[in-house]
Amino acid sequence: MSWNPILDPQFPDAGSPASIETLIIPRARDIGGFEVRRALPSPRRQMVGPFVFFDQMGPAEFITGQGIDVRPHPHIGLATVTYLYKGEFQHRDSLGTNQMIYPGEVNWMIAGNGVTHSERTSEETRRSPSNLFGIQTWVALPEKAEESDAGFEHHGKNELPFIEGEGKQVRLIVGNAWGERAPTKTFTDMFYADAIIDAGASLPMPENHEDRGLYVTQGSVEVAGDVFDAGQMMVFRPGDAITIKAGPAGARLMLLGGETLNGPRYIWWNFVASSQEKIDAAKEAWAAGDWEHGRFQLPPDDRDEFIPLP
Repeated sequence: MSWNPILDPQFPDAGSPASIETLIIPRARDIGGFEVRRALPSPRRQMVGPFVFFDQMGPAEFITGQGIDVRPHPHIGLATVTYLYKGEFQHRDSLGTNQMIYPGEVNWMIAGNGVTHSERTSEETRRSPSNLFGIQTWVALPEKAEESDAGFEHHGKNELPFIEGEGKQVRLIVGNAWGERAPTKTFTDMFYADAIIDAGASLPMPENHEDRGLYVTQGSVEVAGDVFDAGQMMVFRPGDAITIKAGPAGARLMLLGGETLNGPRYIWWNFVASSQEKIDAAKEAWAAGDWEHGRFQLPPDDRDEFIPLP
């Protein structure tokens, strides 16, 4: 899709320093030989809109024979969103899904009442050196959807809206923004987008969402005269008109936000819920290990191992 005038700021003000409600510096976490940078949840902010978890994966390089091996593990009460800049990996889940994901595509897995999945570097990719760089987020489900059936969607890069302005390219991954809507099913009003901005070019934040934030993946940006480098997340004050200007090396951003939920969420391990009782029930079900008749099953083609309850 060609130039979209909505992507060009129509106002002279880029916001004020007070427009940034929260600045988050991610924490490094090891998830089994693979380091991630976790921006959400943070001590200062649990969610941005419905986004309750935000991990930068990599950039990482693997020698021949190596890769990621995230063994089967459970989820409840959320939807996972996987988006890659570089590399690939294989998603398998208890619904029977076996799906490769490549840069510019999206995997959207709805956990609902319970799902199990694994994420691994494929055997084919392990035959030579490889790399991996991407973002994985969790979207907390509204209470009415927490007990819904699990589901999975994959959308190729050509299915996702791709909009351009002068000096910027934006792929809308989930939700709606700048007059476009992604095909991914959602349960609340939200947006999630990958933006590449040339040096000195500007991009307005969507104005049609209550909660808005961005994460600088590469380069730097300027907001109201302040400069923010890669590896920082900003959450903006609701209602303010915000324009992002890329630094001298340009910038790559993930923009996210949407409608806030009716309250905070309980988060324990891979479980998200509106009550502690739902967390406790999921813990008990996973610990029981009844893969044939219980609440959780293992992926049909990845049943030899799993991550035990912590």
